[in-house]
Amino acid sequence: MSARNEGTVLEVKGLQTYFHTADGVVKAVDGLSYQVKTGEVVGLVGESGCGKSVSAMSVLRLIPYPPGVIAGGQIIFKGEDLLQASEERMRNIRGNRIAMVFQEPTTSLNPVLTVGRQISESLELHRRLSGKAARAESIRLLSLVGIPDPAKRVTDYPYQFSGGMQQRVMIAMALSCNPELLIADEPTTSLDVTVQAQLLEIISNLRQESHMAVVIITHNLGLVARYVDRVNVMYAGKLVESGPTRTILPSRSTPTRWACWRRCRVWTATARSFLALSPGCRQTLHTCRRAVRSRPAAPMRPTSAGAPSQSSSRWAPTMSARASTTRRNCRKWTCWTDR
Repeated sequence: MSARNEGTVLEVKGLQTYFHTADGVVKAVDGLSYQVKTGEVVGLVGESGCGKSVSAMSVLRLIPYPPGVIAGGQIIFKGEDLLQASEERMRNIRGNRIAMVFQEPTTSLNPVLTVGRQISESLELHRRLSGKAARAESIRLLSLVGIPDPAKRVTDYPYQFSGGMQQRVMIAMALSCNPELLIADEPTTSLDVTVQAQLLEIISNLRQESHMAVVIITHNLGLVARYVDRVNVMYAGKLVESGPTRTILPSRSTPTRWACWRRCRVWTATARSFLALSPGCRQTLHTCRRAVRSRPAAPMRPTSAGAPSQSSSRWAPTMSARASTTRRNCRKWTCWTDR
């Protein structure tokens, strides 16, 4: 895939999303910045708990308060700062100009409304369709995402669908208003491989037809390699690497992607605390698998001259040795240390 129009749809600048707990402040997203251009597919990858989903929810201002709060930064959509927009303005944008496929369809769908009614609601609200026209469009959307016998299933309730079919309904809802930006949070988690390919091709075709921008949050590097133009790698709430897919995937310069290439889980132990940790580190682990033999490392602190300091980390020498090459390839990264 490649972006056809270089206009910027979304620009996130220094986003900070914090959660205030009884034990202190958890910095789930801490200074995240990235851009999404018109017609571009951007992948947001990283281990579980690094802040991917929280950053996506922040774009739509869906962070629950309390305890969550967007403490700083800017979220600029088509030249408009969404953090300064009124709630009425955000209701007009959500589901209409920016749509999102949530990670858990079971908790996202309303159990007391039929799936047809839930799809029709956004069509009536944003596209001003009549009830009859909205129902017909709902049937078309269900057929588009591969729901069998859509004319009958449109009157069914979410509990009558499997997890994978509920995910298809969520995708149909997201695509209903032809959004300018689609944020897909693990959109194919509950689907088998064949259906995954079908739905991703549908999203790809719609992107090419309408120049819709797409942000895909995923752990699937195969999906990233096939459908994504540019990759942003997150770690501990920060963006640690960014660049074109063709230059990011072959590299193993961060612990997360090195472990993914080894086909191992990165960190499988539970965290002791998310608060009293070294800067940049969100997890202190009891044990680790063979992919990563030490605890997650904190980002390397710059010296007074602004250059990365020396580190005993296995990751830092690799990235430092390739610094000039990665700059020429438009890549950005963060070094690591075990200290």
